[in-house]
Amino acid sequence: MATHEPGSGYLLDNRQSEAGVRFGALAELFDPVTFRHVDALGIGPGMRCWEVGAGGPSVPLGLARRVGPGGTVVATDIDVSWAREAAGGVIDVRRHDVAADPPPDGGFDLVHARLVLVHVTDRAEALRRMAGALRPGGVLLLEDADPGLQPLLCPDESGPAQRLANRLRSGFRTLMAERGADLAYGRTLPRLLREAGLEDVRADAYFPITSPACTVLEAATVRQIRGRLVAAGLATDEEVDRHLADVATGTLDLATSPMISAWGRRPLSARDATPDPGR
Repeated sequence: MATHEPGSGYLLDNRQSEAGVRFGALAELFDPVTFRHVDALGIGPGMRCWEVGAGGPSVPLGLARRVGPGGTVVATDIDVSWAREAAGGVIDVRRHDVAADPPPDGGFDLVHARLVLVHVTDRAEALRRMAGALRPGGVLLLEDADPGLQPLLCPDESGPAQRLANRLRSGFRTLMAERGADLAYGRTLPRLLREAGLEDVRADAYFPITSPACTVLEAATVRQIRGRLVAAGLATDEEVDRHLADVATGTLDLATSPMISAWGRRPLSARDATPDPGR
């Protein structure tokens, strides 16, 4: 969901070199959580999976290991530059806009999106299309951030470096909100899954308080958005440089926003009335 248009669109442009660093850090932080859920949901050999907004290659590759040679993984994104290296075998990488394009054909046992919908302007339509792409009994697993639940980069605000870090994180949230991100979206996922007609809806939340991957993620993110922070008057170049130097020491305890994981299953019965926009 990359864009160069100022004041609109996805803030973290996937065409920047820092995007690959961010994807690697996000994989280290959140792949264990994602695949704990995937495994608990029974995703295995021969199944069909749709990975929405794939970003990097880690989730498609992990799904491919689980479905085996008899399964299928369709990995889609508006910008497939970083996911393309996963293409081949059971993995089909496609350029696709989940809120505008019909879902891939065939129906899926699992549809998954991580840290995607919070950035999509027409979130309701995207969710409707994903729910409609499920086979009877298939599972929709959505994982999205909720910065409103825990807004601080440094929950232990113990000194000037931590206060500066939290002020820059507040600026980042301001830029996201200006581009249509819903900073309280994660907590709504269980209700939205039920409203989509799914059953056995459950959810949990996870966020690290400190980790080397959090440090890598923060440095790459700030480098991507520094120009927009400065242009919007949310920080000065000197403050950004000072924050990056503080981060580079590795002594700040840097957290992420909580990631809410919510899942629900399409009913098996003929009474299931969930529309399938791909048919």
